[in-house]
Amino acid sequence: MTIQRTSAEDNHSAKTPKSKGRKSINPKTGRWLWFWVGMSGIAMVSAMAGALLAVSLTSTPLQQNPLSPQEEAVFDSDAISFGGLRFSELTRPVNLLVMGMSVLPPDIQNPPAETKELKYLPQVNSFDGLSDVMLMVKFDPETKKVVMLSIPRDTRTEIEGHGVRKINAANVEGGPALTAKTVSNLLGGVAIDRYVRINVLGVAKLIDALGGVNVYVPKDMKYQDDSQHLYINLKAGKQHLNGDQALQLLRFRHDELGDIGRIQRQQMVIRALIDQSLNPATVTQLPKILDVVKEHIDTNLTVEELVALMGFGVRTNRSNMQMLMLPGRFSEKGEFDASYWLPSKEGIAKLMAKHFDLEPTDETTGSQVSDPNSVRIAIQDSTGSDRASLRPLVRALENSGYHNIYVYKPWSEPLDVTRIVAQQGDGTSAESIRDVLGLGEVRVESTGSLNSDVTIQVGKDWLQQKALLNNSTQP
Repeated sequence: MTIQRTSAEDNHSAKTPKSKGRKSINPKTGRWLWFWVGMSGIAMVSAMAGALLAVSLTSTPLQQNPLSPQEEAVFDSDAISFGGLRFSELTRPVNLLVMGMSVLPPDIQNPPAETKELKYLPQVNSFDGLSDVMLMVKFDPETKKVVMLSIPRDTRTEIEGHGVRKINAANVEGGPALTAKTVSNLLGGVAIDRYVRINVLGVAKLIDALGGVNVYVPKDMKYQDDSQHLYINLKAGKQHLNGDQALQLLRFRHDELGDIGRIQRQQMVIRALIDQSLNPATVTQLPKILDVVKEHIDTNLTVEELVALMGFGVRTNRSNMQMLMLPGRFSEKGEFDASYWLPSKEGIAKLMAKHFDLEPTDETTGSQVSDPNSVRIAIQDSTGSDRASLRPLVRALENSGYHNIYVYKPWSEPLDVTRIVAQQGDGTSAESIRDVLGLGEVRVESTGSLNSDVTIQVGKDWLQQKALLNNSTQP
């Protein structure tokens, strides 16, 4: 998220002339102020040091299922962090494959005998099921960015030794190593350094350990499936969700967008967790958080590496947290024997070159969007206004050369500040559009219209500027 600088920020360092009636600060008061600031800083550092020491002394091994030497070779074994006398910190860019495990009855071949009389099988603590959530996360200390790429569970791709399948089956067939190899092949050969698998029970406990999450539920959600031990009952609106409620929001996919809509809601929850949880106080809670969720996590990260990744997240500016989705389209009815997300080879190559430092192919060289007329812009109103109120906005865009514009269904969450969403990861075009409008914040994420390059989610700040734009765009 990028926010426009105000004139107050620009002039912050400028000297302010002394006012005649202005009270001067007592030197003693100033010294006491700095004393307490210093003591607070020391206390925070001490708390963090104690937390890290506690982790190093009490954590059990984070890898629950050992890999064979051949499986270990799939991942980059080079060190990613340095500890020494300092807190652990990243020494190079790291690509982390995160898998959310369904651990549902269809994945369990030999259920416990005591569950046979139940109408449904309970969830169990296992990592052998389908990977229903898949993220490639890049932590880059060179650019100071975190990039998260969501890969739909129904992505149609080649799984080595098992033919063309949905990508979430790779874990069932060959665990994290085969999944990493499959993802790497799909994404143009990108290297994968480490993996994390967390099951659904662990996700709920993790969110509870973080104190829950404040998020806007976009609509009423109600669904029940005894066979999957899945019970969803949420009301629309801004609210504080505990772990179980957040899991309901994350798992719901019974609407027109199916799994893609679920990915959009996952990005909303991740953004909310980032906004409220990535701070030094969270790092001090690391031992407690690990203790709560460690039995539900399997990873080849060491404790030192995990601390380094968390520390990098704490220091990363929110505007440098970017969330993307694998380019592609839904399969059409009758096109295949099952429904798939069909990946776009050209779109993937373009995205990987821009955000994951892969060499651009001949097809993607020079393909960066530069002509405003080629940028597909969707407009979603969140203010409850009629479509006529959007005409000055459309005229302003057209006067700047943007002509591929359409009005999409309203955004359900009322926004104070307009969001300019780089749906396909093209932050440059989103920044240009913000400059044209003179308002809003840029977000590199995939919560907008699927067919757009940039989605403008119109907030209340637009209503304040509409009259000005309307006057300036008259013939």
